[in-house]
Order: sequence, then structure tokens, then C-alpha cells
Amino acid sequence: MTAEHTLRADALRLAYDRREVVKGLTVTIPPGKVTMVVGPNACGKSTLLRGLARLLAPVSGGVFLDDRDVHDIPNRELATVLGILPQTPVAPEGITVADLVGRGRYPHQGWFRRWTAADDAAVAEALAATNTLEVADRPVAELSGGQRQRVWIAMALAQRTDLLLLDEPTTHLDITHQVEVLDLLTDLNRAHGTTIAVVLHDLNLACRYADHLIALRGGEVVAQGGPTEVVTADVVERVFGLRSRIVPDPVSGTPMVVPIGRHHCPEGETP
Repeated sequence: MTAEHTLRADALRLAYDRREVVKGLTVTIPPGKVTMVVGPNACGKSTLLRGLARLLAPVSGGVFLDDRDVHDIPNRELATVLGILPQTPVAPEGITVADLVGRGRYPHQGWFRRWTAADDAAVAEALAATNTLEVADRPVAELSGGQRQRVWIAMALAQRTDLLLLDEPTTHLDITHQVEVLDLLTDLNRAHGTTIAVVLHDLNLACRYADHLIALRGGEVVAQGGPTEVVTADVVERVFGLRSRIVPDPVSGTPMVVPIGRHHCPEGETP
């Protein structure tokens, strides 16, 4: 995966049953970078990702992959370039881990779905990268929530696309596995140049792992750019309605948000 593809939304409006969620939003996902999409609940983060992945048709505006409207690109061609891991994927009943991860290879196979050594290698590498080799023969339904999440990530990795969109990939994971997943995505970006866009709730982890941040509120972009540009006390208050102090992360040096609540207000300030 070496080609850099451009993915952008222009004046994009997305809605569910006439209820507008994304409101004329324009963003570009920087090629070869890790982008984190942050914001409060129900601000349009997941909806934006669905629109970028062509899972939701726009009311107006458009999404463009290499300057082509994604709705004009054939399914198989799109799936070899762009992959998405939705927030609540559902596995077919009775399917094993290895078979589910193998489904990530379907876009790369011909019309007769011939399995090749390259497919075997991609599945094995994805299982190893997500520490799921030891459960490869087990039914997905028997796994814990954290294990299932890693298996879904393995399927997305096996697809080996140049762009990968992930909606809350650390859901159901404890802090150790959250960091492991984000390290894994960073490895993928650095080793293969994969363009990655992630919806993430944890603002501090988003700052630590992002090259580029998009902050949303009410279906609109409040700020976008590097973590240092985006994560300021003013932006955090505008986006989350939260007063905070911004200090350097002692590990990465990136911005770290320290919330201010009513019971821990700095001396001399009004709660």
C-alpha cells in the first residue's frame, strides 16, 4: 500500500429521516496521516464517517475519493481502496474468527473468489497483529467484547486498504487494549502509509495519536488541524461545554486536557 489517495467532503449534508445531522461540512482527510474525529455525543462524528464510507447518501454536497464522487465508484473498486469498521458490526451466526477475518479479503479476489497464498498471508498477519491467533478457530460469538473488537479490527486490517475508517475502535476495551489498538493503527500508518481516520471519545488519547484533529459540535466543524492548534481551553469549552486546563502530556508532549469541575475549581475562580 503505497499510493496516497485523497478523501474529502465538500459542503456535505447528511440526515436521518429528514433530521439533519451533518450540516454543510467540508473536511479533507490528509493522505498518509492519522486523523481523529472528536466531539460530544450526537454531534455527527459517526454520521460523518458513514458518509465518507458511502454508507449514507448525502442530502446535498458530496464525498470525493481522488476527485471522483464515491457514489460513482463500483463497489469492488471502492472496497479495495477504502475500508470501514463501524461501531456495532454484526458477525454471521456460527462464524469462526479466521473465517470472519478472511472476509476482509473478498474485495481482492476475482469473480470466482479464488483463495491465494497472499490471502493466507494477509489473514495471518492481521491475526498476529491483533493478538487473536490463539482464538482463530473459535466462534466469534464465544469471545469477550474486547476479543471481538480486536477480531473486527483484524478483518479491517486483512482488507489491506490504503484508507481505513474506524468508528470507536476502542469501545469495550480496557485501557491496556485501547493503547494497544491505537499503537497498532500507528504501526499500520508508519509501516504502510495507510491513511487512517478514527472517531474517538478519549480526547487525550486522540491528541496523543493524531497527526490531524477534526472537532465537531452540532454537525459542524468547530476546529481542524494539528492537536496543538485544535486543543485549546477555548475550543474544548466550545465543543464540549467543559472548562479545562491544557497542559503538556508528560509522555508525548501533546496537549492534555485537565477538566475543571465544580468541586475542584482553582482557587480564586468561580465554579
